[in-house]
Amino acid sequence: MSYLQLAIAIIFELVGTTLLKKSEGFSHVGFSIASVLCYGVAFYFLSKVMVVIPVGIAYAIWSGVGLFLLTLIGYFVWKEKLDLPAIVGMVLIVSGVLVINVFSKTAGH
Repeated sequence: MSYLQLAIAIIFELVGTTLLKKSEGFSHVGFSIASVLCYGVAFYFLSKVMVVIPVGIAYAIWSGVGLFLLTLIGYFVWKEKLDLPAIVGMVLIVSGVLVINVFSKTAGH
């Protein structure tokens, strides 16, 4: 159940950040309000996850997966460019999340 809640937190964080970009510096009220609400839901579910999964592990997964997916959104939706160091860094982040989930006993499986 905690990993489902973590997935919900990640999804709302992705939507909130996407809306934050659309808000253009909080100049579009609707996108701004929706972004803040999405972040509220994301943090609510993240707080529920941290009851079961240690804070460092939960936050590493949440931020790592979020960073990776938001970079893909930026690349495909907003045509943001990625250089080789950015790609290598993202591969390392995803690798770290996989190592935590596959091998760590502290991940709360």
